[in-house]
Amino acid sequence: MTAYSQFSDWSYTTAAAIYVLAMVFVLVEQAFGRVAKQRVAQRDQAKQRALVGAGASVPESGPPAEPPVSRPSAGRPERFGRMGVSLIVLGGLLHLAALVLRGFAAGRAPWGNMYEYLMALSFVAVVTWLVVLRRYPLRHLSAFVLLPVAVLMFVGGTLYTEAGPLVPALQSYWLVIHVAAAIIASGMFLVPGVASVLFLMRLANEGNPKRFARLSQRLPAKEVLDRIAYRTSVLAFPIYTFGVFCGAIWAESAWGRFWDWDPKETVSFIAWVVYAAYLHARATAGWRGKPAAWINTAGFACIVFNFFFVNLVTTGLHSYAGV
Repeated sequence: MTAYSQFSDWSYTTAAAIYVLAMVFVLVEQAFGRVAKQRVAQRDQAKQRALVGAGASVPESGPPAEPPVSRPSAGRPERFGRMGVSLIVLGGLLHLAALVLRGFAAGRAPWGNMYEYLMALSFVAVVTWLVVLRRYPLRHLSAFVLLPVAVLMFVGGTLYTEAGPLVPALQSYWLVIHVAAAIIASGMFLVPGVASVLFLMRLANEGNPKRFARLSQRLPAKEVLDRIAYRTSVLAFPIYTFGVFCGAIWAESAWGRFWDWDPKETVSFIAWVVYAAYLHARATAGWRGKPAAWINTAGFACIVFNFFFVNLVTTGLHSYAGV
């Protein structure tokens, strides 16, 4: 068991280092890819002028041509971006190996304490982002997702706990169901949280071009960020709801009551209400855009507050899942 635990620790540390390296590669593309795009555009314009100067016919009528699709950055910046995504995949595989090995070492589901919880949550966030990248060509935004992931993994490392059996209060099959649902939903909520923050930055830049000027130039359209935040939240919210209901059932089995207004229960319910309000606001025409983005950001803030403040500062019925 000690060997499994040691290999899990090594995989976890290596995955965190690879995520940081991937973030550097993506930032290289973000910093220099715009220059490459401008050069490609200038070269295309020069070719078009040369064709016109050579007497090439230019249609004077007919339907207007569709706007050209933005081409990816050319040359080395693009290669750095692709290597960054490949590193994210490699880090994700090592991250998964760390989880599996931790489970073998502990002889149970690998989310029985805060270190393991953060390990699993950050893995779900990475997988969610990779799924988003399959749908949207936004790899230059990977650094904004990898940064909180790296922070979570660093914090998890400071909360490290040796692999071992669970305390009696957690020895239940509900640990696999309830906590797994909470991990999946919370990890997925990280992506729309980041997307909504970037949306608000892009919106602030439109109101005042001096605010977030350099960053906004590299962000996609507001509609894309809004779509990512909404669609990911739509998938995560039912899982979160399922986790809350399972937690209530487990509470009745363990404590004899479905709800006791424990700090973690209370903040979890507040987060559920906020995300329900976000989905409703996003589906209502008058509340789309900035108001919905603020509500989604507030929901993600509740998730973060619930984990760090409630777990590390307050005490309650969930304190046995401690550090």
